[in-house]
Amino acid sequence: MNDAKPLALVTGASSGIGLELAVLLAERGHDLVVNAEDDTRLRRAAERVRAAGATVATVRADLRDPAGTEALYAAVLATGRPLDVAVLNAGVGRGGAFVETDLADELEVIDLNVRSTVHLAKLVVRDMAIRDEGRVLVTSSVASMMPGSFQAVYNASKSFLQSFVQALQNELKDTGVTLTSLMPGPTETDFFHRADMDDTRIGRQDKDDPAQVARQGIDALFAGKDKLVAGSARTKAQGLAGKVLPDGLKGELHRKMAEPGSGEQA
Repeated sequence: MNDAKPLALVTGASSGIGLELAVLLAERGHDLVVNAEDDTRLRRAAERVRAAGATVATVRADLRDPAGTEALYAAVLATGRPLDVAVLNAGVGRGGAFVETDLADELEVIDLNVRSTVHLAKLVVRDMAIRDEGRVLVTSSVASMMPGSFQAVYNASKSFLQSFVQALQNELKDTGVTLTSLMPGPTETDFFHRADMDDTRIGRQDKDDPAQVARQGIDALFAGKDKLVAGSARTKAQGLAGKVLPDGLKGELHRKMAEPGSGEQA
């Protein structure tokens, strides 16, 4: 790696928003350490990031396992370079009625979305605070603003991330470290398929472009913004509605979008 270039880390970088974020960081002059669980897709993603001008190190690690998180950060330290940007993007969802879904699946959502983000942030932010510089982007969701009927654990995990990021922003307000929460809406990735939500209204609706979401997120990161609802005008309107609608109504609206079979009724 070229020591003269700043270094960025992106988790969940094999596809979707994570891959687009990595490409944009490469275009801004960063070298990259990219992580995902799927080795084949990660290697393909790394080729695209390299084509954008970056030197790229790939780290295949399952962040649901604490050992995977430690291995990823060890790879960052092995570069011998300070981390300028950390994008904590890895996440997963699970649809369905809470009383019917498997506990193991719900705990995987918590392990990846919550535990691994806190674990990696502890490592990343401590080092940035010592240096008094660095930028962190955490991928939350517009779903963090509403009760997630038929996505109960997923929405709750994103609400946790919102609170977590806001708390760190306050703790670090007098330092050179910034944290930004990226809040996409439904985006054209394999998220809903992996979450077993292909038969839902939200799974079947038109979705935002991940490249658009990523570009807005990177702009917000380098502008030092606290948070951003990213994506289309429809998603931004959803974010505004989330600020004013009562929780009961938001839960009912979410139910109509996420209830199994709702896509067949649309």
